[in-house]
Amino acid sequence: MQRDDNVDALIIGAGPAGLMAAETLAAAGHRVLVAEAKPSVARKLLMAGKSGLNLTKAEPCDQFIAHYPEGRAALAPILTAFGPDEVMRWAGDLGQPLFTGSTGRVFPKVMKASPLLRAWLARLDDMGVMRRTRWRWMGGQGGSARFDTPEGEVGANARTTILALGGGSWARLGSDGAWVDILTTEGVEVEPFRPSNVGLRVAWSDHMQRHFGAPIKNTAFRCGDQQSRGEAVISRHGLEGGGLYPLGPALRQGHDLSVDLVPDVSLSDLTRRLQKPKGKSSLKDHLRKAARLTPVQIALLQEFARPLPQEAAALAQIVKGLPVHHSGLRPLDEAISTAGGVALSAVDEDLMLRARPGTFVAGEMLAWDAPTGGYLLTACLATGRWAGLAAARRLS
Repeated sequence: MQRDDNVDALIIGAGPAGLMAAETLAAAGHRVLVAEAKPSVARKLLMAGKSGLNLTKAEPCDQFIAHYPEGRAALAPILTAFGPDEVMRWAGDLGQPLFTGSTGRVFPKVMKASPLLRAWLARLDDMGVMRRTRWRWMGGQGGSARFDTPEGEVGANARTTILALGGGSWARLGSDGAWVDILTTEGVEVEPFRPSNVGLRVAWSDHMQRHFGAPIKNTAFRCGDQQSRGEAVISRHGLEGGGLYPLGPALRQGHDLSVDLVPDVSLSDLTRRLQKPKGKSSLKDHLRKAARLTPVQIALLQEFARPLPQEAAALAQIVKGLPVHHSGLRPLDEAISTAGGVALSAVDEDLMLRARPGTFVAGEMLAWDAPTGGYLLTACLATGRWAGLAAARRLS
């Protein structure tokens, strides 16, 4: 087995969490090696940035932390130390101008991830951080790690290690969960992966085909005691979109889902509107004129509540609380992120594995959950920094 140079810190996984850990350790003066299984780094970050890289969300820290339904207590001090303001300053220091949208979401002005990543990698190069790609982690004991590479098996020795290997979604981009078997054999508790920020399976009838790709706007989705305002899209396989993603935890628990098609209109006001004589108009035209429903919204009503009642009060109840019949969440590999991973009880307050002293964990490997909207990326950066600082303290 070939050997690579000994280093102070070995970072396994070159996504946002791993790169932030590397930056933090290099800034503390340590010799850092980053190993990545894929041919290039931060592939998931680049994919997310194709439609506009949502870095974080500009809101008060307490309000920001409240959006983490799983792992909130453990993440609170980490996000307090490196939250939205710190992420924005960090990106600004990389020369990336930002803007804040009307919803508080923060984006690079170029609306892409590639310029930020190029600037970040240039900074890491200047700091002396070494990178190796096509290095797949095979495990190892203590400070020794083994990698499968195109040149054969390679080993690396480090005084401390940070694992930032991602969760179980988007396997083609690197987050394939292959590390689970390695850690569980060492006694590390790993919670099963569950899809998060993912669409719903819906077996549409034929009449819905003409609406595939159509957005459902100005609606409110309810599941259990949770409500989410936002847009969803009708896809061939079901429903997807930011309006649904925050309800993932409640959907995984089996709560019923409903949608309010006119959330800004009260039930009583809607009833009065629907009580107006419709004359010779069809029920569809009446809903369009009196309730101001779009063709897509009317199609949803007919899909999930046919035959629709003629009586105004009953019809208004359905418009305000339309049951959405579905077959559960889409598969894990279609999810934007995953819940589950290394149990938070398996790491200490520094994110160091209790079963493997000297090895820290960061990013989506940890069992926390968050909706889209800047919360995922911020927590990955924050946990990478937190683990990097803890590893630097251990080295010194």
